[in-house]
Amino acid sequence: MQQSFSGMPQPLYCASPSKLLAWLDCPRRYRMQYLDRPRPASRRPRAHMSVGVATHNALRDFWDLAPLERTPAAVEALVAQSWIEVGFRDCEQSAQWRTRTTSRVTAYLRGIDRQSQPLGVERTVSLRTGTLAVTGRLDRLDDRDGELVVVDYKTGRARLSDDDARTSLPLALYAVAVAAMFGRRCERVELHELSTGEVLSHVHTSQTLARKVAEAESIAVDLRKADADYAQRGVESTLFEPAVSPICTWCDFRAHCPAGQLAGPEKSDWAGLETEGATGQGARPLTQRRVDNGHTIEI
Repeated sequence: MQQSFSGMPQPLYCASPSKLLAWLDCPRRYRMQYLDRPRPASRRPRAHMSVGVATHNALRDFWDLAPLERTPAAVEALVAQSWIEVGFRDCEQSAQWRTRTTSRVTAYLRGIDRQSQPLGVERTVSLRTGTLAVTGRLDRLDDRDGELVVVDYKTGRARLSDDDARTSLPLALYAVAVAAMFGRRCERVELHELSTGEVLSHVHTSQTLARKVAEAESIAVDLRKADADYAQRGVESTLFEPAVSPICTWCDFRAHCPAGQLAGPEKSDWAGLETEGATGQGARPLTQRRVDNGHTIEI
């Protein structure tokens, strides 16, 4: 353990937005994901994760094409290139969702200015406060007539609202980080729903962004205490009790959590795919992520 000496400032607590949210979702899952070594084996990715990876990768690689090459055929090739045959019920379901994903990405790109190059695509950004260092990667950063806009793609089946953009901790932290990096105000954050084509937005103020930073710092205080207790007591620490809820039926570490198993039967590999009438946060896992080139990204 790193020692500290009297009079020395406390080092910044380093975290990603995903790490902060993992603690809020469930302290037990946080422990298994970030502290336990060896890390407990997690279940294989579900089908909606495969859809999310292909969607994000296609939208990332699209902007590397020359403007004249940004065609529907190119989108189809990009989706096919990133498609993962994991989690689907069978090959037929996988093929159906590959076609649907291609159509969604194509329709989305038809609705935006494809000639205007984003300022950043899957760009890593960092924010430092007096107590916390946050690093994450945003999906897209736009410069629209001098206004910096943080864009996050959503591929889940739940219908979101502008309130989701307003309350999103990662989006707010990205906006503050972008403003610091570019020396310009960044207050607009947007959720782009690929399933519906909707753009859900919120314009922060300096006060609301400051409150979000304070929220992140408060979580970091709890995490520093929990991490230290784990270093002393390991799995005997009482700070990592499971937060049992319907989310447990989706948890990647469910096999290692008897309390979570009592929440209900585990969701199938393809349960997260869109179904008719699925609305609201309760219709999907609250936090889903993908790992790409060693980075954990929210989708």
